[in-house]
Amino acid sequence: MFNTITDYFFDTFRNSEFIPLHEPRFIGNEKKYLQECIETNSVSSIGDFVDKVEDKISKYLGVNHAILTVNGTAALHLSLILANVNQNDEVITQPLTFVATCNAIQYCKAQPIFIDVDKETMGMSPKSLISFLEKNTFIKDNKCINKITNKIIRACLPMHTYGHPCKIDLIKKICDEHCIVLIEDAAESLGSTYKKKFSGTFGQLGIISFNGNKIITAGGGGCIITNDLNLAKKAKHLATTARIPHDWNYIHDDHGYNYRMPNLNAALLFAQLERLEEFIENKRKLAKRYEIFFKSINIDFFTEPSDARSNYWLNCIFLNDKEQRNQFLEYTNLKGIMTRPAWKLINELEIFNNCQTMNLKNSKFLADRIVNIPSSVRVK
Repeated sequence: MFNTITDYFFDTFRNSEFIPLHEPRFIGNEKKYLQECIETNSVSSIGDFVDKVEDKISKYLGVNHAILTVNGTAALHLSLILANVNQNDEVITQPLTFVATCNAIQYCKAQPIFIDVDKETMGMSPKSLISFLEKNTFIKDNKCINKITNKIIRACLPMHTYGHPCKIDLIKKICDEHCIVLIEDAAESLGSTYKKKFSGTFGQLGIISFNGNKIITAGGGGCIITNDLNLAKKAKHLATTARIPHDWNYIHDDHGYNYRMPNLNAALLFAQLERLEEFIENKRKLAKRYEIFFKSINIDFFTEPSDARSNYWLNCIFLNDKEQRNQFLEYTNLKGIMTRPAWKLINELEIFNNCQTMNLKNSKFLADRIVNIPSSVRVK
């Protein structure tokens, strides 16, 4: 069976040597816009492409503000700061995520609380969220207090796993009822929608990643999205080292960060944005092809949740158990096909194993069985 699958991958991507998991596609105006930056010496903080990209992203998503950053982790860090997450606060998140989600929480010297995901979305479970909050918290002075630790739960940070939206409307409702700021980790889900609304736009803040392996890339890069003007202004100010604008003086009024995206990266991203919907459609066609094939050999292929349009950033199959998963990973990678398991659950990492953790049966089930398979935009 494994041999049948590897032959199918090579046929699908028309590659006789090596198939990456997800590689970028530069088939538009990338060289033109980068050349423009070089010819005008606008490669760092001076240039028009940062503003043009921010405007294009905000219009595409239907939000008021987009603030570019050097990477998605920086966007997460700033968003938590904007949500007033401080030392000894707590942030609810999921264990099935990339480590950057929880690293950003610890940059604020706060602690994650891990609750379970839903099998049908691979993202945070509203049922698990409300169960935890009803059993373990109370509201005092418009703050959600953890009965066990007596600490304030400032924020909730769900992630749209592999580009598939979680039940974010229910999560938002729960957060609003419990005085918790909702920050969406939409790092992987640019262009995905839930109930016809773009992921990342449900919460007070959302973030996107433009890392080299994402659906579109700036080489690196991230973005904060929000409808709140004051938060947007503060985000841009903190991301530019909290410098007060002046023609020559350097005066800073806060502890800022050098987190703004350079113009050179924004130029690359501007060209990629011009192709975003084309890339999404291409990847959705690949997912449909995969769905038909894997059904024919009785392997579960993950399809978008109900009420969602997924960008299918990374496609997933589910094998029978951890042993079969490991056998498949070894076989395919030795054949020159990049496949990957899910991330190790974050609560199982030594650096996070002292955090408060709920029943994670769905997270564990998925982590033992998920395999990410080649998902690049196919060149026609």
